[in-house]
Amino acid sequence: MAYDLIVIGTGPGGYVCAIRAAQLGLKTAVVEKRATFGGTCLNVGCIPSKALLHASELFEEAGHKFEKMGIKVGTPKLDLPTMLKFKDEAVDGNVKGVDFLLKKNKVDAFFGTGRILGTGKVEVKGADGKTQTLETKSIVIATGSSVSQLKGIDIDEKRIVSSDSAIALDKVPERLLVVGAGVIGLELGSVWRRLGSKVTVVEFVDGVLPGMDGEVRKQAQRLFEKQGMVFKLSSKVTGVDASGKTLKARVEPAKGGAAETIEADVVLVAVGRVPNTQGLGLEEAGVKKDERGRVAVDKHYATNVAGIYAIGDVIAGPMLAHKAEDEGVAVAEILAGQAGHVNYDVIPGVVYTMPEIASVGKTEEELKQAGVAYNTGKFPFTANGRAKANQTTDGFVKILADAKTDRVLGVHIIGVDAGNMIAEAAIAMEFSASAEDIARTCHAHPTLPEAVKEAAFAVAKRAIHM
Repeated sequence: MAYDLIVIGTGPGGYVCAIRAAQLGLKTAVVEKRATFGGTCLNVGCIPSKALLHASELFEEAGHKFEKMGIKVGTPKLDLPTMLKFKDEAVDGNVKGVDFLLKKNKVDAFFGTGRILGTGKVEVKGADGKTQTLETKSIVIATGSSVSQLKGIDIDEKRIVSSDSAIALDKVPERLLVVGAGVIGLELGSVWRRLGSKVTVVEFVDGVLPGMDGEVRKQAQRLFEKQGMVFKLSSKVTGVDASGKTLKARVEPAKGGAAETIEADVVLVAVGRVPNTQGLGLEEAGVKKDERGRVAVDKHYATNVAGIYAIGDVIAGPMLAHKAEDEGVAVAEILAGQAGHVNYDVIPGVVYTMPEIASVGKTEEELKQAGVAYNTGKFPFTANGRAKANQTTDGFVKILADAKTDRVLGVHIIGVDAGNMIAEAAIAMEFSASAEDIARTCHAHPTLPEAVKEAAFAVAKRAIHM
């Protein structure tokens, strides 16, 4: 059976691409190596981790904040198996939802490992070892990414774990060592800290969340330390001795020097992800990769081989589910003769800790490096009525605007519900809004997003409530 499009991988990029292509009249199929759809995000990433973040936040609130609001429930008790079941139900509901959507849009599904045999041919090898070859006009590679390995540390997914297993520990580790103070390390570290772990985070650079706005990074680290996390910055883990009852991690200064030993019950390695490009037959098909092993594509997501395209984590850009989704829509529309497009200047990023951290656009550091003149507007949640009422006043909103045109260049938020608030900033930037435009837009009161409005006022040094 010949197809117009075969998508390899059904993570957020792949299944969205397939659905949009089917909507546009293309006969479409997907190839998925897992037993369920949704890729890393739905099965072992975004969705299960957010379920655990939500549950652990409520657990901590019940133990430390309810009584202040006049809610007496006593000391909460953790039922970890039930919490993990709650997480699994979230995964199950989402993967079944993708299954429903693919069927609804008449997308054919083939389960097995996909391999490109050249232009127009995809081999699918099932779990039973049997193979079949599918023919198609176009192929989209949407195979996502996997956990990065760290030299000197062997992940056994029992005591030395990746994020895949850190969402399914059968008991709360007394001591958790997290290698990497990026998004994944901080999110999962915060889950287990709230449930009772003593968490130490080792980071190679001199601060948490590398690449984010510097002021936000400093505030975030202070808040995490206040919550009980311990940070070993400008440090590296060079090995983990797993021979004893407890793990012994060798930690050295990043620039060299005397090592120390940190004991832990579980070590979580969270040092990033690498694109899944192995075993796809790319070399045999002649598909070029870049210096980091990612599939090289042009602005239309086309590789150097006719009829083969790539999106998501396997190509350059932030490894984010929503970035992959937008690329999936764009390439499907391009294949259907439309003008698919993604604005890479407006890709929001969110860290789902408590408080949340969200950003879109340029950081101050990036603007300074580029020599762009800008104005800054900043507003703290301590001056926001809703935040005061809820006693969630940690953090601030910061808006960076072009000094000449007032066009918004970047927005950075640390505070409760920052992940939802950043959407307003993204929409404003997509329409090339000025800070004045945001400031002149009526915001409901009392709400947290009023802080965004006030930060916009502050760009022109005329915030009302500060």
